[in-house]
Amino acid sequence: MNEQKPEEAEKEFFDSLTSSDIGKLRNVVSEDIVLIDVMSGGEVSGPQLAEVLQSGHLKFDSIERLGFRVRSYSDVAIITGQTVMTGAYEGQPFKINSAYTHVFLKDNHSWRMVSAQGTPIK
Repeated sequence: MNEQKPEEAEKEFFDSLTSSDIGKLRNVVSEDIVLIDVMSGGEVSGPQLAEVLQSGHLKFDSIERLGFRVRSYSDVAIITGQTVMTGAYEGQPFKINSAYTHVFLKDNHSWRMVSAQGTPIK
């Protein structure tokens, strides 16, 4: 079996957001993931993220990954980078430039996101 790279798992995460694919999202994030929301700075659980995507309250039109750096330490990978995200939250359009940190844990031959934080760039 080919071993997945952390940046491939991260791409799956971004793809799951833009497609609102909850099954794909659940495959790439851990059950106990904690995200720090780039818009509010609030803490969001995996189930909360899945619910808001599935309901259509949050819709990503595009997520452009501008650059990223991967640092791996055995079974942990930390990815830092920048994105431009467009979409709508509760019908209000948004465009956010952000810097982010994603933490992944190796699970057999794949990587699962366990923590994420986004910071807006003005």
